[in-house]
Amino acid sequence: MTKRLLVLGSTGSIGTQTLDLVREGSGSGLTIDGLAARSSWELVLEQVQEFRPRFVSMEDHAAADELRSRVPDSVAVFSGDEGVLELIAATEFDVAIHGIVGAAGLRPSIAVLEKGGVLGLANKESLVIAGELLMGLAGSHGGEIIPVDSEHSAVYQCLRGEDLAQVRKVHLTASGGPFRTRSAQEIAAATPEHALAHPNWDMGPRVTVGSATLMNKALEVLELHHLFGLEPDRIHVVVHPQSIVHSMVEFVDGSVMAQLGPPDMRGPIHYAIHHPDRAESSLQGFSFDTFANLTFEEPDRARFPALDLGFRCVSEGGSSGAVLNAADEVAVEAFLAREIPLHGIPELCSMALDSRPTESSSFTPSFGSLTAADTWARSFVRERIETLESTRAHRAIQRNP
Repeated sequence: MTKRLLVLGSTGSIGTQTLDLVREGSGSGLTIDGLAARSSWELVLEQVQEFRPRFVSMEDHAAADELRSRVPDSVAVFSGDEGVLELIAATEFDVAIHGIVGAAGLRPSIAVLEKGGVLGLANKESLVIAGELLMGLAGSHGGEIIPVDSEHSAVYQCLRGEDLAQVRKVHLTASGGPFRTRSAQEIAAATPEHALAHPNWDMGPRVTVGSATLMNKALEVLELHHLFGLEPDRIHVVVHPQSIVHSMVEFVDGSVMAQLGPPDMRGPIHYAIHHPDRAESSLQGFSFDTFANLTFEEPDRARFPALDLGFRCVSEGGSSGAVLNAADEVAVEAFLAREIPLHGIPELCSMALDSRPTESSSFTPSFGSLTAADTWARSFVRERIETLESTRAHRAIQRNP
């Protein structure tokens, strides 16, 4: 059966791995109907020449103009902030693989679900910001969300055909990142180069830094809550350094079901593309070398305080997820620019949650109110960073008059 794919974020990690799978499965009925990217028009041109989509979107206007001058007239090229929404409206896709990073991915998620499409979602921020609303959209428009995060794909697979009421706990695995065995002092002195050196996964900078702080796992706690309706006391984070067990589901009878595989994002992407079927692939399964030693440990919440922020947001609800995600995006950018230390990321996020505008008990989130919360949090964190920089500069002048 032919499956038409829409790839959002085609030049990023998720997008290029999706196209690898299509390339590997040539002749298996997978086709590309649309591609969306930000500004890398040269790479998109190569993708257009190979996969022959009918529609492309480039967020950057100049990049869109460059691409438009080089592709056949039969390829429609949309551009600007609205371009990806025009792309989604125009394409006839069976599955949209969504690998855009950050809050910018929310509007495309909404558009796919409003169209009643199948959303292979790697953009966890969509669910962190507006999970309740997105799940409602999927239900009301006949759409479906298939998680592409390796952990949530694992839970999704383990729960297939199961009754959620029979779940005692979900054990969400975390690699522990590059600082799992480092002291608090070493973490405080970490540079962006240290934080970006993940031992197992090849991911984009925001997710990789999030793995180093465990903020990524905090966001995944929120994602898990919204996808499966799990309360905080049924979510347990466990550090698993080998990244072979992608997550586990424990049932009320004590049985534990796990999904295992090498740390390769092509696995969950492949599952999302072919769901509800399973298709042949060359992806590695069991091997003695990779499955020989599997260990588990509790996360150290003192060294990694970011983790608790995810559970806090599940309990607080409202706009808390939108605030946490926006604060983290700004703080990670500041860390990568060497404006704040690594431990400044959870500190700034906690400050933003503490200071967010009070919401009444009857507050019902809307996409508008969540967007406003996102904007407020970004401004709040930027102001705090500017204050810190000003204070540091003043102290330097005092030391060296």
